[in-house]
Amino acid sequence: MYPESLENLIECFKYLPGIGEKTAERLAFAVLDMDEERTEYFQESIKNCKNNIHECPICNVLTDKEVCDICSNTIRDDTLLCVVEDPKIVFLFEKLGMFKGKYHVLRGLISPKEGINPEDIDLGRLIDRIKHSNYKEIILAFKPSIEGETTSLYIKRILGDLDLKISKIASGVPIGADMEYIDAMTLERALLDRKNIE
Repeated sequence: MYPESLENLIECFKYLPGIGEKTAERLAFAVLDMDEERTEYFQESIKNCKNNIHECPICNVLTDKEVCDICSNTIRDDTLLCVVEDPKIVFLFEKLGMFKGKYHVLRGLISPKEGINPEDIDLGRLIDRIKHSNYKEIILAFKPSIEGETTSLYIKRILGDLDLKISKIASGVPIGADMEYIDAMTLERALLDRKNIE
């Protein structure tokens, strides 16, 4: 129906999560309406993201620098570490602007049902980082689910002999909710009302 180039662009937009046929068509026509300068900027931005974005070697958050801005920031609190399952959660917390510590991003959560074990989410690296740093509190900010609870308890057990406060965000976050879809106020409250893991 559409010219091949336009059809290909529509198909590309459909690769994105949550984009169906109609939205993909609208986006493709929006690109056609862009002037040359904006089209080039759009194209370069996609290319630069793919070429320059990588994981920070310290915390695993996404960055385009050698070490991310959070890890290289000497003003942040070096005694507080927030552990999350996904880099998007770090950006979510940073938008709130209330957490002043450091982060560590795991590669998911432990899920025996899915065959995901502690070594699959790179927990060894987290434990090693904690043991060689001066953290006084570890905040576990996982989604409230069986996987989140399993991962929290496993980390608590591994770190049990260290002189550390280990807390988790409060359960104002609904069970089974995806962290990235939780509104800012609920997330902020959950972080402020964090509880020690028993």
